[in-house]
Amino acid sequence: MFNFRPNLFNHEIGIDLGTVNTVIYVKSKGVVINEPSVIAVRSLGRKGRKEIIAFGHDAKKMIGRTPVGINTIRPLSHGVIADFEMTEHMIRHYMSQATNSNRFVSHPRVAVCVPACVTEVEKRAVVEVTLAAGAKEAFVVEEPLAAAVGIGMPINEPQGNMVVNMGGGTCEVAVLSLGGLVINDAIRVAGNSIDEAIVAMMRQNYTLAIGEGTAEEIKIAIGSALPMEQELKLDVKGRDLVDGLPKVVRLSSVEVRDAIEPIISQIEDTIRSALEHTPPELVKDIVDQGIVLTGGTSQLRGMNLRFADALNVPVHIAEQPLFSVALGLGKILETPAEKKKVSITIERPGA
Repeated sequence: MFNFRPNLFNHEIGIDLGTVNTVIYVKSKGVVINEPSVIAVRSLGRKGRKEIIAFGHDAKKMIGRTPVGINTIRPLSHGVIADFEMTEHMIRHYMSQATNSNRFVSHPRVAVCVPACVTEVEKRAVVEVTLAAGAKEAFVVEEPLAAAVGIGMPINEPQGNMVVNMGGGTCEVAVLSLGGLVINDAIRVAGNSIDEAIVAMMRQNYTLAIGEGTAEEIKIAIGSALPMEQELKLDVKGRDLVDGLPKVVRLSSVEVRDAIEPIISQIEDTIRSALEHTPPELVKDIVDQGIVLTGGTSQLRGMNLRFADALNVPVHIAEQPLFSVALGLGKILETPAEKKKVSITIERPGA
Protein backbone atom coordinates (compact mmCIF):
# COMPACT_ATOMS: atom_id res chain seq x y z
CA MET A 1 0.00 0.00 0.00
CA PHE A 2 1.57 3.25 1.08
CA ASN A 3 3.37 4.57 4.10
CA PHE A 4 3.12 8.16 5.30
CA ARG A 5 6.33 8.96 7.20
CA PRO A 6 6.72 12.67 7.83
CA ASN A 7 10.22 14.10 7.95
CA LEU A 8 11.95 17.40 7.43
CA PHE A 9 12.19 16.91 3.67
CA ASN A 10 8.84 15.36 2.74
CA HIS A 11 5.65 17.41 2.61
CA GLU A 12 2.17 15.97 2.95
CA ILE A 13 -0.40 18.09 1.15
CA GLY A 14 -4.17 18.01 0.76
CA ILE A 15 -5.62 19.63 -2.38
CA ASP A 16 -9.27 20.55 -2.77
CA LEU A 17 -9.20 20.88 -6.55
CA GLY A 18 -12.41 22.76 -7.26
CA THR A 19 -14.02 24.10 -10.40
CA VAL A 20 -13.94 27.65 -9.00
CA ASN A 21 -11.31 27.59 -6.23
CA THR A 22 -8.28 25.51 -5.29
CA VAL A 23 -7.58 25.17 -1.57
CA ILE A 24 -4.37 23.56 -0.29
CA TYR A 25 -3.76 22.18 3.19
CA VAL A 26 -0.20 21.47 4.33
CA LYS A 27 0.20 19.03 7.20
CA SER A 28 1.05 20.76 10.50
CA LYS A 29 0.45 24.19 8.92
CA GLY A 30 -3.23 24.20 7.94
CA VAL A 31 -4.78 25.92 4.93
CA VAL A 32 -2.05 27.89 3.16
CA ILE A 33 -3.50 28.45 -0.34
CA ASN A 34 -6.98 29.61 -1.36
CA GLU A 35 -6.89 30.75 -4.98
CA PRO A 36 -9.31 30.76 -7.94
CA SER A 37 -8.84 27.85 -10.35
CA VAL A 38 -7.99 30.19 -13.22
CA ILE A 39 -4.95 30.57 -15.47
CA ALA A 40 -4.14 33.39 -17.91
CA VAL A 41 -2.11 32.39 -20.98
CA ARG A 42 -0.57 34.25 -23.90
CA SER A 43 -0.42 32.59 -27.32
CA LEU A 44 3.06 32.54 -28.89
CA GLY A 45 3.47 32.28 -32.66
CA ARG A 46 1.69 29.90 -35.00
CA LYS A 47 2.73 26.60 -33.44
CA GLY A 48 0.14 26.71 -30.69
CA ARG A 49 2.70 27.44 -27.98
CA LYS A 50 1.42 29.18 -24.86
CA GLU A 51 3.03 31.19 -22.09
CA ILE A 52 1.39 31.27 -18.68
CA ILE A 53 1.33 34.83 -17.36
CA ALA A 54 -0.87 34.59 -14.25
CA PHE A 55 -2.54 32.19 -11.83
CA GLY A 56 -5.34 32.51 -9.30
CA HIS A 57 -6.54 35.95 -8.22
CA ASP A 58 -4.29 37.72 -10.73
CA ALA A 59 -5.72 35.63 -13.58
CA LYS A 60 -9.32 36.01 -12.36
CA LYS A 61 -9.02 39.81 -12.54
CA MET A 62 -8.31 39.41 -16.26
CA ILE A 63 -11.53 37.50 -17.09
CA GLY A 64 -13.44 39.51 -19.67
CA ARG A 65 -10.68 42.13 -19.83
CA THR A 66 -7.96 40.49 -21.93
CA PRO A 67 -6.56 41.82 -25.24
CA VAL A 68 -6.16 39.73 -28.37
CA GLY A 69 -3.67 36.89 -27.79
CA ILE A 70 -4.34 36.46 -24.07
CA ASN A 71 -6.97 34.05 -22.75
CA THR A 72 -8.19 33.07 -19.30
CA ILE A 73 -8.73 29.36 -18.76
CA ARG A 74 -10.61 27.40 -16.12
CA PRO A 75 -8.90 24.01 -16.40
CA LEU A 76 -11.67 22.20 -14.48
CA SER A 77 -15.32 21.91 -15.43
CA HIS A 78 -18.04 20.48 -13.17
CA GLY A 79 -15.43 19.05 -10.82
CA VAL A 80 -13.46 17.13 -13.46
CA ILE A 81 -10.37 17.96 -15.50
CA ALA A 82 -11.16 19.73 -18.77
CA ASP A 83 -7.57 20.72 -19.66
CA PHE A 84 -4.95 18.23 -18.47
CA GLU A 85 -1.91 20.37 -19.32
CA MET A 86 -3.19 23.55 -17.63
CA THR A 87 -4.36 21.59 -14.57
CA GLU A 88 -0.84 20.17 -14.25
CA HIS A 89 0.71 23.66 -14.41
CA MET A 90 -1.77 25.00 -11.87
CA ILE A 91 -1.20 22.19 -9.36
CA ARG A 92 2.59 22.48 -9.74
CA HIS A 93 2.44 26.25 -9.16
CA TYR A 94 0.26 26.02 -6.06
CA MET A 95 2.24 23.12 -4.58
CA SER A 96 5.42 25.13 -5.05
CA GLN A 97 3.82 28.09 -3.26
CA ALA A 98 2.50 25.89 -0.47
CA THR A 99 5.93 24.38 0.23
CA ASN A 100 7.87 27.64 -0.30
CA SER A 101 10.07 25.97 -2.86
CA ASN A 102 10.68 26.41 -6.59
CA ARG A 103 11.98 22.87 -6.83
CA PHE A 104 11.02 20.12 -4.47
CA VAL A 105 13.84 18.69 -2.37
CA SER A 106 11.68 15.58 -2.31
CA HIS A 107 8.34 15.22 -4.04
CA PRO A 108 5.34 15.67 -1.72
CA ARG A 109 2.73 13.07 -0.92
CA VAL A 110 -0.63 14.46 -1.97
CA ALA A 111 -4.24 13.75 -1.09
CA VAL A 112 -6.58 15.28 -3.66
CA CYS A 113 -10.38 15.46 -3.65
CA VAL A 114 -12.74 14.43 -6.44
CA PRO A 115 -16.54 14.43 -6.63
CA ALA A 116 -17.93 11.04 -5.58
CA CYS A 117 -19.99 10.93 -8.78
CA VAL A 118 -17.01 10.83 -11.17
CA THR A 119 -15.87 7.68 -12.96
CA GLU A 120 -12.79 5.64 -12.09
CA VAL A 121 -11.18 6.96 -15.27
CA GLU A 122 -11.73 10.54 -14.13
CA LYS A 123 -10.35 9.70 -10.68
CA ARG A 124 -7.26 8.19 -12.23
CA ALA A 125 -6.82 11.28 -14.41
CA VAL A 126 -6.70 13.42 -11.25
CA VAL A 127 -4.05 11.15 -9.74
CA GLU A 128 -1.99 11.13 -12.93
CA VAL A 129 -2.06 14.92 -13.33
CA THR A 130 -1.02 15.32 -9.68
CA LEU A 131 1.93 12.98 -10.22
CA ALA A 132 2.85 14.84 -13.41
CA ALA A 133 2.81 18.08 -11.40
CA GLY A 134 5.54 16.75 -9.11
CA ALA A 135 3.90 14.61 -6.42
CA LYS A 136 5.78 11.54 -5.19
CA GLU A 137 2.56 9.78 -4.36
CA ALA A 138 -1.08 10.74 -4.90
CA PHE A 139 -4.38 9.38 -3.70
CA VAL A 140 -7.94 10.56 -4.13
CA VAL A 141 -10.61 11.06 -1.49
CA GLU A 142 -14.26 11.56 -2.33
CA GLU A 143 -15.40 15.12 -1.56
CA PRO A 144 -18.47 14.30 0.59
CA LEU A 145 -16.30 12.07 2.79
CA ALA A 146 -13.61 14.74 3.16
CA ALA A 147 -16.23 17.44 3.85
CA ALA A 148 -17.87 15.31 6.55
CA VAL A 149 -14.51 14.66 8.21
CA GLY A 150 -13.64 18.35 7.95
CA ILE A 151 -16.75 19.51 9.80
CA GLY A 152 -16.32 16.91 12.51
CA MET A 153 -19.20 14.58 11.71
CA PRO A 154 -19.04 11.23 13.56
CA ILE A 155 -19.03 9.31 10.29
CA ASN A 156 -17.44 6.18 11.78
CA GLU A 157 -20.39 5.65 14.12
CA PRO A 158 -23.43 3.53 13.17
CA GLN A 159 -25.61 6.57 12.58
CA GLY A 160 -26.78 8.67 9.66
CA ASN A 161 -24.87 11.83 8.74
CA MET A 162 -25.96 13.97 5.80
CA VAL A 163 -23.75 16.52 4.10
CA VAL A 164 -24.51 18.68 1.07
CA ASN A 165 -21.38 20.05 -0.62
CA MET A 166 -22.30 22.94 -2.91
CA GLY A 167 -19.36 24.20 -4.93
CA GLY A 168 -19.03 26.06 -8.19
CA GLY A 169 -19.51 23.24 -10.69
CA THR A 170 -21.30 20.47 -8.79
CA CYS A 171 -23.64 19.93 -5.86
CA GLU A 172 -23.18 16.62 -4.04
CA VAL A 173 -25.58 15.14 -1.51
CA ALA A 174 -24.31 12.27 0.63
CA VAL A 175 -25.48 10.18 3.55
CA LEU A 176 -22.65 8.56 5.50
CA SER A 177 -22.53 5.86 8.16
CA LEU A 178 -19.82 3.54 9.51
CA GLY A 179 -17.14 5.42 7.58
CA GLY A 180 -18.65 5.04 4.11
CA LEU A 181 -21.18 6.45 1.67
CA VAL A 182 -24.67 4.98 1.98
CA ILE A 183 -26.36 7.38 -0.44
CA ASN A 184 -24.63 9.67 -2.90
CA ASP A 185 -26.25 11.85 -5.52
CA ALA A 186 -24.91 14.78 -7.51
CA ILE A 187 -26.00 17.32 -10.08
CA ARG A 188 -23.80 19.52 -12.20
CA VAL A 189 -25.69 22.58 -11.03
CA ALA A 190 -24.22 24.92 -8.42
CA GLY A 191 -22.62 28.36 -8.06
CA ASN A 192 -21.66 28.76 -11.71
CA SER A 193 -25.20 27.90 -12.77
CA ILE A 194 -26.52 30.66 -10.51
CA ASP A 195 -24.14 33.15 -12.17
CA GLU A 196 -25.28 32.01 -15.63
CA ALA A 197 -28.95 32.42 -14.62
CA ILE A 198 -28.25 36.01 -13.54
CA VAL A 199 -26.48 36.78 -16.83
CA ALA A 200 -29.44 35.36 -18.78
CA MET A 201 -31.95 37.33 -16.70
CA MET A 202 -30.12 40.61 -17.32
CA ARG A 203 -30.09 39.97 -21.06
CA GLN A 204 -33.78 39.05 -21.17
CA ASN A 205 -35.23 41.64 -18.79
CA TYR A 206 -32.96 44.61 -19.44
CA THR A 207 -31.15 43.81 -22.73
CA LEU A 208 -27.98 44.30 -20.68
CA ALA A 209 -24.82 42.28 -21.29
CA ILE A 210 -22.74 41.56 -18.19
CA GLY A 211 -19.78 39.27 -17.55
CA GLU A 212 -19.47 36.36 -15.14
CA GLY A 213 -17.53 38.52 -12.68
CA THR A 214 -20.39 41.02 -12.48
CA ALA A 215 -22.92 38.20 -12.10
CA GLU A 216 -20.93 36.81 -9.18
CA GLU A 217 -20.86 40.26 -7.56
CA ILE A 218 -24.64 40.50 -7.92
CA LYS A 219 -25.08 37.04 -6.37
CA ILE A 220 -22.93 37.94 -3.37
CA ALA A 221 -24.35 41.45 -2.89
CA ILE A 222 -28.10 40.87 -3.21
CA GLY A 223 -28.69 37.16 -3.96
CA SER A 224 -30.99 35.19 -1.66
CA ALA A 225 -32.92 31.93 -1.51
CA LEU A 226 -35.78 33.34 0.59
CA PRO A 227 -37.65 36.66 0.75
CA MET A 228 -35.92 39.13 3.07
CA GLU A 229 -37.46 41.54 5.58
CA GLN A 230 -35.76 44.37 3.71
CA GLU A 231 -35.10 43.64 0.06
CA LEU A 232 -31.81 44.91 -1.37
CA LYS A 233 -31.01 46.90 -4.49
CA LEU A 234 -27.86 47.28 -6.57
CA ASP A 235 -26.80 49.42 -9.53
CA VAL A 236 -25.54 47.12 -12.27
CA LYS A 237 -23.37 48.42 -15.11
CA GLY A 238 -23.02 46.74 -18.46
CA ARG A 239 -23.44 47.11 -22.23
CA ASP A 240 -26.83 47.76 -23.78
CA LEU A 241 -27.54 45.05 -26.36
CA VAL A 242 -29.71 47.45 -28.39
CA ASP A 243 -27.36 50.35 -29.05
CA GLY A 244 -24.08 48.95 -27.71
CA LEU A 245 -23.60 51.82 -25.27
CA PRO A 246 -22.91 51.64 -21.53
CA LYS A 247 -26.01 51.29 -19.39
CA VAL A 248 -26.80 51.28 -15.66
CA VAL A 249 -29.74 49.31 -14.26
CA ARG A 250 -31.18 49.40 -10.75
CA LEU A 251 -31.64 45.73 -9.82
CA SER A 252 -33.58 44.35 -6.85
CA SER A 253 -32.95 41.18 -4.84
CA VAL A 254 -36.49 40.02 -5.75
CA GLU A 255 -35.55 39.85 -9.44
CA VAL A 256 -32.34 37.98 -8.67
CA ARG A 257 -34.20 35.50 -6.46
CA ASP A 258 -36.75 34.83 -9.21
CA ALA A 259 -33.94 34.26 -11.72
CA ILE A 260 -32.07 31.73 -9.59
CA GLU A 261 -35.16 29.94 -8.22
CA PRO A 262 -34.97 27.08 -10.78
CA ILE A 263 -31.37 26.37 -9.71
CA ILE A 264 -32.22 26.35 -6.00
CA SER A 265 -35.23 24.11 -6.71
CA GLN A 266 -33.02 21.60 -8.53
CA ILE A 267 -30.66 21.40 -5.55
CA GLU A 268 -33.63 21.07 -3.18
CA ASP A 269 -35.12 18.25 -5.28
CA THR A 270 -31.77 16.42 -5.24
CA ILE A 271 -31.62 16.58 -1.44
CA ARG A 272 -35.25 15.42 -1.20
CA SER A 273 -34.56 12.49 -3.52
CA ALA A 274 -31.56 11.43 -1.42
CA LEU A 275 -33.68 11.52 1.74
CA GLU A 276 -36.37 9.45 0.05
CA HIS A 277 -33.83 6.73 -0.74
CA THR A 278 -32.17 6.77 2.68
CA PRO A 279 -32.94 3.84 5.05
CA PRO A 280 -35.48 4.85 7.74
CA GLU A 281 -33.13 4.36 10.69
CA LEU A 282 -30.61 6.73 9.13
CA VAL A 283 -33.33 9.27 8.33
CA LYS A 284 -34.22 9.25 12.04
CA ASP A 285 -30.61 10.17 12.88
CA ILE A 286 -30.57 12.91 10.22
CA VAL A 287 -33.75 14.45 11.65
CA ASP A 288 -32.11 14.48 15.09
CA GLN A 289 -28.77 15.93 13.96
CA GLY A 290 -29.74 17.89 10.87
CA ILE A 291 -28.18 18.33 7.44
CA VAL A 292 -24.91 20.26 7.11
CA LEU A 293 -24.20 22.47 4.10
CA THR A 294 -20.63 23.06 2.92
CA GLY A 295 -19.05 24.81 -0.08
CA GLY A 296 -19.16 28.42 -1.20
CA THR A 297 -22.70 28.29 -2.61
CA SER A 298 -24.06 27.35 0.84
CA GLN A 299 -23.37 30.95 1.89
CA LEU A 300 -26.19 32.33 -0.26
CA ARG A 301 -28.58 34.21 2.03
CA GLY A 302 -31.34 32.03 3.46
CA MET A 303 -30.18 28.81 1.80
CA ASN A 304 -30.26 26.73 4.98
CA LEU A 305 -33.62 28.17 6.10
CA ARG A 306 -35.12 27.48 2.65
CA PHE A 307 -34.09 23.83 2.76
CA ALA A 308 -35.14 23.42 6.40
CA ASP A 309 -38.66 24.69 5.61
CA ALA A 310 -38.99 22.56 2.48
CA LEU A 311 -37.58 19.31 3.90
CA ASN A 312 -38.76 19.51 7.51
CA VAL A 313 -35.23 18.79 8.72
CA PRO A 314 -32.82 21.12 10.60
CA VAL A 315 -30.22 22.48 8.17
CA HIS A 316 -26.94 24.01 9.35
CA ILE A 317 -24.09 25.75 7.53
CA ALA A 318 -20.56 24.52 8.31
CA GLU A 319 -18.38 26.83 10.37
CA GLN A 320 -15.88 27.21 7.50
CA PRO A 321 -17.86 26.14 4.42
CA LEU A 322 -15.15 27.10 1.92
CA PHE A 323 -12.48 25.09 3.71
CA SER A 324 -14.47 22.05 4.92
CA VAL A 325 -13.09 19.72 2.25
CA ALA A 326 -9.48 20.89 2.67
CA LEU A 327 -9.72 20.61 6.47
CA GLY A 328 -11.07 17.10 6.04
CA LEU A 329 -8.07 16.20 3.88
CA GLY A 330 -5.87 17.63 6.63
CA LYS A 331 -7.48 15.37 9.24
CA ILE A 332 -7.06 12.39 6.94
CA LEU A 333 -3.36 13.22 6.55
CA GLU A 334 -2.98 13.63 10.31
CA THR A 335 -4.86 10.44 11.28
CA PRO A 336 -3.43 7.11 10.10
CA ALA A 337 -6.79 5.33 10.46
CA GLU A 338 -8.46 7.82 8.12
CA LYS A 339 -5.90 7.21 5.37
CA LYS A 340 -7.60 3.91 4.58
CA LYS A 341 -10.57 5.82 3.14
CA VAL A 342 -9.07 6.30 -0.30
CA SER A 343 -10.13 5.25 -3.76
CA ILE A 344 -6.91 5.07 -5.79
CA THR A 345 -3.31 5.29 -4.69
CA ILE A 346 -0.42 5.54 -7.14
CA GLU A 347 3.26 6.16 -6.51
CA ARG A 348 5.64 7.82 -8.93
CA PRO A 349 7.79 5.14 -10.61
CA GLY A 350 11.07 4.81 -8.77
CA ALA A 351 9.82 6.89 -5.80
